[in-house]
Amino acid sequence: MKRFGLLIALAAIAASGIVYTVRQAKSTPQTAVTTLLPRSTIAFAHLPDFNRMRDEWHRTDIYQLYREPAVQDFLSKPLLKLPQRTSATANIDQLRKLDPEDVFVAMTSVENNEPHLVGGFRFHGSQSKAQEVISHWRSQLVQDASAQESVDYEQHKIEIVGAAPNQIATVFDRQWFFTSNDLSELKATLDRADGRQKDKQTILESDETLRTAMAHMPSNYAILVYAQPKAVSEKLASLRSAIGAPTDRNEVTQQIRSVCAATRFDKGKMRDVVFVGMPNAQSSQKLTRASLKLGTSETFFYLAILFNPDRFSGINQPGSALPLGTWLQKVFDAAARAGVTVDDWKSAFDLELSSLADWPQGSRWPSIISTIRVKDPVRANKIVTGLMHAMDEDATWKKTEKDGVTYFYMQTPAALLAITPTVALSNQVLIVGLDSASVEAGIKRTANVASALNSLPSYKAAERAVPPPTNVFVYTDTPLLYTRLDAALRPMLLMSAAFMPGISDYVDVTKLPPPEVVTKHLSPIVSSQRYDGDGYVTESVGPITLSEAAIGLGVSALLWKTGWDRRP
Repeated sequence: MKRFGLLIALAAIAASGIVYTVRQAKSTPQTAVTTLLPRSTIAFAHLPDFNRMRDEWHRTDIYQLYREPAVQDFLSKPLLKLPQRTSATANIDQLRKLDPEDVFVAMTSVENNEPHLVGGFRFHGSQSKAQEVISHWRSQLVQDASAQESVDYEQHKIEIVGAAPNQIATVFDRQWFFTSNDLSELKATLDRADGRQKDKQTILESDETLRTAMAHMPSNYAILVYAQPKAVSEKLASLRSAIGAPTDRNEVTQQIRSVCAATRFDKGKMRDVVFVGMPNAQSSQKLTRASLKLGTSETFFYLAILFNPDRFSGINQPGSALPLGTWLQKVFDAAARAGVTVDDWKSAFDLELSSLADWPQGSRWPSIISTIRVKDPVRANKIVTGLMHAMDEDATWKKTEKDGVTYFYMQTPAALLAITPTVALSNQVLIVGLDSASVEAGIKRTANVASALNSLPSYKAAERAVPPPTNVFVYTDTPLLYTRLDAALRPMLLMSAAFMPGISDYVDVTKLPPPEVVTKHLSPIVSSQRYDGDGYVTESVGPITLSEAAIGLGVSALLWKTGWDRRP
C-alpha cells in the first residue's frame, strides 16, 4: 500500500511538472528566439509555427471570402498582374515542407547607416533537404551568387554568398538554420545558440523592457513584432546630425520605451494586441461612451477617445507628427488671440471626443458628426465663437438660434460634393458636421435615453469581444459599410468602364461579386485601448483588425500611386 501511495505521489509530481512545462512553453513562445539575440536588438519579428499559422489563416473569414468562386473570378485578372506570383507560391510550398518553427528576423544594430540583420528558423527533416531549399532562395536574394566562400567557426561551416555589400552568410546548427548580412553577428548568434555565451545579461531575453512588453502579449500568437522606437530615433537623429539636417526632438517618440504587437486567429477572426510602453499621457478620467445615444441602426462607424489639450501646444513645431498640424495650429492660434487658454478648454468641455458616421439606405453619401460634452456653456460659447474665423478666414458663418441651441452654418461654393459645415452648441453638447441635417438630427438624439446602436446584436457582440476601454473605443460595421459602398459605387464603376475601356486591362468590373457574397463573410471591426500599469494596450478583432485595415489601405494607396506614376 505504501508503495502504491509512493507511485501515486510520483505520478502527481510528474504530471505537475509536465503541466508546468507546457504552460511555460505556451506562455513564453518567444523565449527560444530572444535567447539567440543580443540585448541591444532594435527590433525583431517572430513566427512560432509557420504551418500552423498557414492552416489557421485558411480557416479565417477573410480567406473564405477570398476563396469564393465569384471573388476568384473577379480577381483573376488583377492577380495575373502581380509580379512573380508563381515564384512566391513555390517558395511558400518549399518552406512548408520543412515544417519551420520559431521563424525570426531581427535588426540587431545599425552601424555606418547600415542595418545588421540576422534571421533563422528551426526545421524538421534532414539538413540536406533544408540545404536544397535554402540554396534556391539564396540564389534569388543575392545579385552575384557565383561569389562564394566558406569559413570554419567552432565546428560549423559558414557559407558566404555574394560580393560586398550584398553578402549573405548562412550556417546550420543541428536543426537550426541561421543567416545574416554580417559575419560577426552570425558568429555571435552561434555562440548564444551553442551556449558559449555564458553571460545571461547580454541576451535580449534578460531585457526588462522586453519582459514588460511581453507580459501584455497573448500566450499563443501567430506572429509577433517588437521594436524599441527610442533606439531607432536616436540612430536617425545621429544620421540627421551627420548630414546637417534638423534633428527630430518629438517628445512623444522619446517617451516610448517599446512597441510590441501580436496577431492571433480567434474562431475565424483576426485579433491584434498592441502594447506601447510609455508614461500615461492622459488624465485620470475614464471613457464613458455617453455619445452612444447619438448612434442609430444605420451607424457604421463610432469612435470615442480621450484627448489631452495640453498636447496641442506647439502642434506645428518641427517634429510634429500630425498631418494637419498647420491647420490645427491656425485654429489654436486664433483661439489664443481670442483669449482662450488650455484651462478654458478644460473647463468648458469634457475630454472625451466622439465621432459617428451614419449611412441611411438610399442616401448617396454618409453623414459624419463629431461631438463633445459641454461642462461650462459660457466658456464653450466663447471658444466656439473664436474658432469660427480660424476654420476659414474667407468664409462667412451664419449664426442662428433654434430651441435653445446656437447653430453656425458655413455655405460652401457649389461643387460635386456640396457641403454645409455646421456647428451646433447647446448647454449640454457641441456637435460639428459637414451638413446641417445630420447635425440637427444629432442634437435631437441627445435627448434620447436609450441608444439604437447600443441595442443592436452586432454591436453588443463586438463590444464583448474586447476588454472595456479606458482611452479609445472604435467600432466599424463592415457589412453595413460594404453594402452602402456597393450601392453607391457599383453604378459609377460600370459607367467608368464604359467611358474608359482601358480599365478592362486591369479589372472586369462587370464581374464585381454581389454584395451578399461578400457581406456573409464580414463582421464588425472593434478596437479598445486602455492604460495598463506601464503602457497603452490596444486590442482589435474582426475579419481584419483596425491596424491591418490601416496598413492595407496604405499599401493599396502606395501601389495605386506607383502604378499611376508609371503610366505611359
